[in-house]
Amino acid sequence: MSTQKRVAVRVTPDALRHVRAGHPWVFDKSITSVSHDGAAGDLAVIFDDDRRFAAIGLYDPHSPIRVRVLHQGKPLNIDEGFWTGRLRNAIERRNAVTSGGDTTGYRVVHGENDGMSGLVLDRYGDAFVMKLYTTAWLPHLDALVPVIEQLLHPASLIVRFSRDVARADLRGLSESDALIGTPPTEPVLFREHGLTFEADVVRGQKTGHFLDQRDNRQRVRAYSKGARVLDVFACTGGFSVFAAAGGAASVQSVDLADAALETAKRNMAHNSFIGNVQRCEHTTTTGDAFDVMKALVERKRHFELVIVDPPSFARKALDHDRAMHAYRRLTKLAVELVEPGGVLVQSSCSSRVGADEFYDNIHDAAGSQHRLTEMLRTGHAADHPVGFPEGAYLKTIFARVG
Repeated sequence: MSTQKRVAVRVTPDALRHVRAGHPWVFDKSITSVSHDGAAGDLAVIFDDDRRFAAIGLYDPHSPIRVRVLHQGKPLNIDEGFWTGRLRNAIERRNAVTSGGDTTGYRVVHGENDGMSGLVLDRYGDAFVMKLYTTAWLPHLDALVPVIEQLLHPASLIVRFSRDVARADLRGLSESDALIGTPPTEPVLFREHGLTFEADVVRGQKTGHFLDQRDNRQRVRAYSKGARVLDVFACTGGFSVFAAAGGAASVQSVDLADAALETAKRNMAHNSFIGNVQRCEHTTTTGDAFDVMKALVERKRHFELVIVDPPSFARKALDHDRAMHAYRRLTKLAVELVEPGGVLVQSSCSSRVGADEFYDNIHDAAGSQHRLTEMLRTGHAADHPVGFPEGAYLKTIFARVG
């Protein structure tokens, strides 16, 4: 059973207002008093100045996010019934993703945005990965894991930890331990809009695959027929495979990690039964994206479709200006590589960079010599819902380059 230890917490008026409005985080600097020194995973009950219940969440004395709010409003118990309700709601929200039957890799629980702050649950076929961003979840796994088993029937459930959490007391658990079943000894296969990919759920980046770009990859497929495609920051080749399946004449995948590009080659091979993929010339280039793009510009190479999907450049507020500069550099290089009339697809996954400033930055960086005609702006897929302002991190522009 999960811990029932409780810490009474008082917060500033501003923090209380945000909590009542549904914000899932209470930072340490917003706390004015606690009843006692709580342990990670204790239930933190937030009261107002009149001693009325305001919210309940998970307490983490080691994190700047001191309380991760689970529920606000009227008092209730955090027990197996609570977890069952939360997980059922999350599963139902994914009906739009799963109803077609051609996608078996998707996010089941998107942390705060599904009312489970600091926990992500991803599915790859019958293998599931739970990633924890706070040790506050550890005392509650005894109650939560049986609910996952009952509702989702995983063959295996692997636990992964964020870099910060991995150095903490994990109560006997280790990175990539199995909470259900046994850890897969090989990459697992899953489908994404009918295409087959592999995920290393034990050692791969994030939980094994970047699921949040699934729908944008499908959109790229529609722009790829007969095109020469450059996929920058290709990682394991998600965009590359969709471009090939869409009929691209050639795809060049660029990434700094040779191991990621080897996976991209295998992902292409998993779909070699598709005629378009068979006919596509796929090459890989290992190197720094900026250096590779600059070299391609100097060689006067051009592509009908250029995809730029970098990692987050702004993990903290101080990184904002540096991130904007990096996006600007990428745009300047990318528009030089797009054949006139071709398409640029550029993304940002930095939550500290706002959507409007990101799009404005791209137009400004393109300059007067390369007029961009926007075709589409996109955000999060249905399995990555947005429930609070900081949850809106992904933005992508599709633009024709004149």
